[in-house]
Amino acid sequence: MWPFRRAPQDLMAEEKERLALVLDCAPDLRQAYDLREKLTAIFERAHSKASGTAALQRWMKQVRQSGLSCFDSFLKTLATWLEEITNDFVARLTSGFVEGFNNKVKVIKRRCYGMTNLTHLFQRLYLDLEGYRLAGL
Repeated sequence: MWPFRRAPQDLMAEEKERLALVLDCAPDLRQAYDLREKLTAIFERAHSKASGTAALQRWMKQVRQSGLSCFDSFLKTLATWLEEITNDFVARLTSGFVEGFNNKVKVIKRRCYGMTNLTHLFQRLYLDLEGYRLAGL
């Protein structure tokens, strides 16, 4: 399972062998794996919004022609949100920072459960988020 989920270039020799064995025994799985890698390649290349949209539409056509049903739900979602998804090709920005920050705040809230003084809660947030930088660590 894990070699199937990881990027091919990140696999060790033994994992590559196991993956090759599984893919040789299951042609539909190989086809799905190859289609998944093609989709990943689309998002890793530099595209304009128009060329990215065209590449995704070609990929969607390939998937439909493959006869595989495992992508049906994904294709429906991709078609519904294609305009918004292809905006990624314009700016290549992620919400990683915001997601990480929100996660830190949730962890701190759990650790501070029962704290009744709101000022102390915000002090704790500030120290946990800025303390290392302020201390020069």
